[in-house]
Amino acid sequence: MAITKVHKRDGRVVDFDQNRITNAIYRAFMATGVGSIDEANSLSDKVVKELNNRFLGEIPTVEDIQDVVIKRLNSEGYSAVAESYLAYRKKKSETREIRKELEIEDDLKLSVNSLEVLRKRYLLKNDQGDVIEKPSELFRRVARAIAEPDRKYGGDPSKSEEEFYSVMSKLEFLPNSPTLFNAGTGTDFALSACYVLPVEDSLEGIFESVKNTALIEQTGGGVGFDFSRLRPKGDIVRSTKGVASGPVSFMRVFDVTTDVIKSGGRRRGAMMAILRVDHPDVLEFIRVKAETSTLSNFNVSVAVTDKFMDSLRTDTEYDLLNPRNGEKMSSLKAKHLWDELLKSAWRSGDPGVIFIDEINRHNPTPDVGPIEATNPCGEQPLLPYESCNLGSINLSKMVEDSSINWDKFRETIKTAIHFLDNVIEVNPWPIPEVGKITEANRKIGLGIMGFAELLIKLGISYDSQKALDLGEEIAKFLEEEAVKADEELAKERGGFQNFSKSIWRNNKPRRNATVTTIAPTGTISIIAGCSSGIEPLFAVAFMRNVMEGQRLLELNPIFEKTAKDMGFYSPELLEEVARKGTVKDVIGVPKEIRRLFVTAHDIEPIWHIKIQSVFQRHVENAVSKTVNLPKDASVDDVNEVYRLAYELGCKGVTVYRYGSKEGQVLNLGLEEEKKDYVVADETYSGGKPLITCEICG
Repeated sequence: MAITKVHKRDGRVVDFDQNRITNAIYRAFMATGVGSIDEANSLSDKVVKELNNRFLGEIPTVEDIQDVVIKRLNSEGYSAVAESYLAYRKKKSETREIRKELEIEDDLKLSVNSLEVLRKRYLLKNDQGDVIEKPSELFRRVARAIAEPDRKYGGDPSKSEEEFYSVMSKLEFLPNSPTLFNAGTGTDFALSACYVLPVEDSLEGIFESVKNTALIEQTGGGVGFDFSRLRPKGDIVRSTKGVASGPVSFMRVFDVTTDVIKSGGRRRGAMMAILRVDHPDVLEFIRVKAETSTLSNFNVSVAVTDKFMDSLRTDTEYDLLNPRNGEKMSSLKAKHLWDELLKSAWRSGDPGVIFIDEINRHNPTPDVGPIEATNPCGEQPLLPYESCNLGSINLSKMVEDSSINWDKFRETIKTAIHFLDNVIEVNPWPIPEVGKITEANRKIGLGIMGFAELLIKLGISYDSQKALDLGEEIAKFLEEEAVKADEELAKERGGFQNFSKSIWRNNKPRRNATVTTIAPTGTISIIAGCSSGIEPLFAVAFMRNVMEGQRLLELNPIFEKTAKDMGFYSPELLEEVARKGTVKDVIGVPKEIRRLFVTAHDIEPIWHIKIQSVFQRHVENAVSKTVNLPKDASVDDVNEVYRLAYELGCKGVTVYRYGSKEGQVLNLGLEEEKKDYVVADETYSGGKPLITCEICG
């Protein structure tokens, strides 16, 4: 009598389904690059035959079945596949334990890769490198440390600790990585992700910034710089009777420093280099990333002014000014500079642009000083020495019964604002100057992640008017509720020191100068099991590089459930989607499902900018968003994107044309090469597929 039932790990007895065995074997084939669907079917038949012989009249367990699969793979000469299957089985077992521990019950499961990221980067280790902390203990450690400031204001730290632990352990809200790394560890490592440091026009000033950069990156933070104060190449240096080497030469010093530091070993350092469009060395700056393999730790952006955009519109020249004395050195046709910028961005993804006047129109503390630079991914404009700590709400967790639970969203926002404000209270500043200005302005940045999954759950395509309308509604709600929560904190704790110098001075007192930011959530979105920030899905199915050279297949869980519920799931479909990453042209997937599961490379560039702009209207800081371009995109496409971003009031914009840069951490499958799949590195979650863009998660 053939097997008809199986004992599940949770004690349930369910119907035996041979397709599950076939699919598991075939996934292991795909991960190792060997075997076919016919071979998987044949092996599956042999496994079932052995199971029927061994468990005649009995009900096997899932573990029994897996043992037979591994034995059969080895006996049939598929030892590498057996090894991959065994490794995946082990990680799944560990994942189940953590899911049980965290009481995660919904359909967005903590993935094997989420666990790997936690183990490698976040969980505490002893001197021998062994993990000595569970994920629940990580969240408890952070919650307890961040709740402690409540005592200072007459609150109950134990109550706040439970609230903070709840939203983190349910993956509804996560703070930026340095907070997860360092809070409650007893070290003096800072908790913020975003910093801006000044670069003064002197050797002493430059190397002071180099030193401070090292101290910040050691804790896991990323730093932005405006190099516009540095005199141009060839300018006189009176103290040495020599000539200046220019901003680009000194950028290399910072780049080498970051290579050495490696952000304390937990993740790479990342920096943003900014140069004003009217600096005499701006052409060299524009071309530097396209013409050299150096500066790999930098994103670069040109600070574009309204005056320059006026010159571009009227096709006239504009002045290049020596920052040493403000004198005009030469003039340049705006269109010539713009064309060079576009060509370089097309070739390498750099430079992006920040619209510096638009940023300063929204500077919350103009009387304190102008904003000149942003953090590495552009979403956080900051004053010199200023820092900001970030956190993001997982929107996919705010959906219940195919609609947004606005009350839950509101409560999560309130808890998150409380959390981020408390971070400032316990933050051990890496250098005194950072502490002084940060405590005076108290900038925090609450954002979102999982926007793509939210749209899918609601049946809305990313590139649609409905998505724009809902995006704006969400952004407005986030801003309004964050400000309300911030004003409540101000009643209890007082406003920020520079409130009287802020644009809010005639409003209700505020605790923090800014409260909202949309960050590229990087590794925290992998932990949360959702898409990055407001990015679309980067792939529906793909291979993830994990576990010392091994690969694991990841399939979007919502798509998998949809495919099985609607009856179009099959191993052949899985393979095709893993090769393409998209279901756009996959036969057998219903049209409405293809529209729903659009990926970053399915979407016309204009929709990326439209989505960014509707969020920017209601975000106090800025929005990190990558406009993904296909490999065959033109320079004119980049031009359209950059001009539209300016017209729609974005504070900055960056593009990435697929395949334009070596070292990208996402590689799309090529149909003509049968064994090529979409492959993503361990920490890639969407957006610009370069290593310098993972820092803010």
